[in-house]
Amino acid sequence: MSMQRTCMLKATGPGFFRKSFLAHSTAFASPYRHVEALSPTHLVKLYAQLSKSRLSLLVVLTAMSGVALSPLPATIPTLLSTAVGTALCSASANTLNQLQEIPFDAQMARTRMRPLVRRAITPLHAVGFAVATGISGPLLLWTMVNPTTALLGASNIALYAGLYTWMKRKTIYNTWVGSVVGALPPLMGWTACGGQLFLSPSYPIHLFLPPFLTTIPLDSSLVDNALSPFAFFMLLFSWQFPHFNGLAHLVRASYAQAGYRMLAVMSPRRNSLVALRHALLLIPICSVLIPLSGLTTWTFALTSLVPNMICTHAAWRFWRIGGEKEARLVFRHSLWYLPVIMALMMLHKQGVDWAKWLGLREKENMGSESEDIV
Repeated sequence: MSMQRTCMLKATGPGFFRKSFLAHSTAFASPYRHVEALSPTHLVKLYAQLSKSRLSLLVVLTAMSGVALSPLPATIPTLLSTAVGTALCSASANTLNQLQEIPFDAQMARTRMRPLVRRAITPLHAVGFAVATGISGPLLLWTMVNPTTALLGASNIALYAGLYTWMKRKTIYNTWVGSVVGALPPLMGWTACGGQLFLSPSYPIHLFLPPFLTTIPLDSSLVDNALSPFAFFMLLFSWQFPHFNGLAHLVRASYAQAGYRMLAVMSPRRNSLVALRHALLLIPICSVLIPLSGLTTWTFALTSLVPNMICTHAAWRFWRIGGEKEARLVFRHSLWYLPVIMALMMLHKQGVDWAKWLGLREKENMGSESEDIV
């Protein structure tokens, strides 16, 4: 026994334990990834992730659509200031949202690689970024655009990072608040050009009836009326339900795991029904409310029927069948729907003669003049 014990001690001497410890240490440390130093390039990438760059880009584009469809003129400095200020407000709201949801994002597969979850940046650093963008965005809008646009930007930060984020774990109606948040950026673009939002004696509602129902000529000075921003708001508000409800159905297991009270988790059937309701509501919004407000001509009422019918059919199948395939189709349709509708609104913008703007009408006039000379 003593001989065997001596042989074991020699075989398992200090060198053996040292090698074994190093091997176990290496094996234990191997799953961990090396954290990169915060170089300027890496820091910009982290800021983009905190800002949810794709979402912020969509917010800026919808704000610019308000500028593009406004009948009032806008200068280049106003346009750029609105875009930058809106982007800063969106960056602040998204960062504050992620700061509050670190433990919940860590439980969901699609969010567990966010910078705060994987500790690529400290919460204190993220707070500094959120405060800097949250102050500079409204301040830029206030000084370079106007106070109304700045207040809308600050309200969006408060709604998204405050009320909406809190409601996500309390009630299914968080989606309705989130849709209000998404519908405000076009109003920021509208007010940036000097448009108003509320009724007043000097700012009444004017209805632009179809040509076959009225003989009164269109007064271009009345295009800017109180119904236009409401029509814009309703378009973006209703669009978000097919867009978000379709996506929420696909990731409902992750939402349930993190404890979010989403309609897709609490009642998948009602989730698809709400998506269908708002897909149907988009038809009268586009074919009645928008041309009636003077944002577009009545031709838009016809051309917008094609994308609306495609998306409504997909939403109906989502409600009728309720499968992931149908939910994915609704979500995919929502991605192209908004830019197509915005492009059609620009094409049929009230008071814009694209043939004359492109120089086609002048060429025709020149051609007729040359024929008269001959």
